[in-house]
Amino acid sequence: MGVWRKWIFPIVRVVLVAVIAIALAKLAFFPDRADADAESISPTGTVVEPQVAVERGSIANDVVLTGTVNADASAPVKATGTGKIDEIFVAAGQQVTAGQKLFDIKVEDQPEPVESTGPDGLPMTTMPRTTFHFEKVLAPTAGVLSSLDVIAGQPVATGDVTGQVAPPSFNVTATLSPEQQYRLTSAPTEALVTIAGGPAPFTCGGLVISTPLSGAGGSPAGGAAGAPGAPGAPSGGSGGEASGGTTVRCAVPGDVRVFPGLSAQVKISAGSAADVLVVPITAVEGGAETGKVWVITPDGERAEQAVRLGLSDGTRVEVVDGLAEGDQVLQFVPGAPGESGAEGCVQTPDGAMMCGTVTQ
Repeated sequence: MGVWRKWIFPIVRVVLVAVIAIALAKLAFFPDRADADAESISPTGTVVEPQVAVERGSIANDVVLTGTVNADASAPVKATGTGKIDEIFVAAGQQVTAGQKLFDIKVEDQPEPVESTGPDGLPMTTMPRTTFHFEKVLAPTAGVLSSLDVIAGQPVATGDVTGQVAPPSFNVTATLSPEQQYRLTSAPTEALVTIAGGPAPFTCGGLVISTPLSGAGGSPAGGAAGAPGAPGAPSGGSGGEASGGTTVRCAVPGDVRVFPGLSAQVKISAGSAADVLVVPITAVEGGAETGKVWVITPDGERAEQAVRLGLSDGTRVEVVDGLAEGDQVLQFVPGAPGESGAEGCVQTPDGAMMCGTVTQ
């Protein structure tokens, strides 16, 4: 027992003290590698807002829509008098020409009483014999008499619809969004139509932009109020046309072979400009007539600047007034939710979305 107290216990104490000393030295002068690595990968980058220079260029304002080929609406055959059907000259399914006689109506004349003096010298009134005349009903347009709902002897009244004539013509109809209407600053009269797998692209004339009036039942033919300077209401409806919203409609030339239901690309050229100031549309808050951009000042700060806008091609927009060539502006509107799809979009502490390039 004396050996343990004299030698063993003192040696153990010395060893424990040495181990503790070594551990403390390691913690002080040799930190854990994982902690060192964590410190070495701490973020040190900064977000730089991308800028673009105002430059000169050419811009073409082409609005491209997806439309459908439709057969033109049939024209109603209306009775031109009140009476009875006398004789029918054509049958449903026949080709007719504009103004061709389809049937006639036997209309009773309203006789006027005749005032005379009787044998006794007293005045007397007599009614003449009833007479009749015939009213012709003509084809309102050329085409196929698709229906004729009358028979001989049938009574009809003036204005009754008695049949339909389907014309051999077609139209192309497409829907125009409110944003696209802003781009139609002029009143286009034609469009370039391309049909996949069909004939070569062709000019579709008689372009009409129409919007149904309130209470018109949603029919495009109910009224017209389209883009600024747009023409009036279309002349007649069209089978298969969109039932609501603003529509674009143009006439297919008679020498172009098409079929109802075909999908068509409709390109409306609404102006072009050369050697004008342009910026990306992502740099502008507002897309038509007026807007705001953020200009980079000489000291590197950004300043809001009102601008007047012109034509747009959907990617760039013309700046008519408010900027000069070479001005630096932010490529993206501050706070916009990364509409450009660019990588590197981060949310700032104030909740705004900043899209830019991260530099170290």
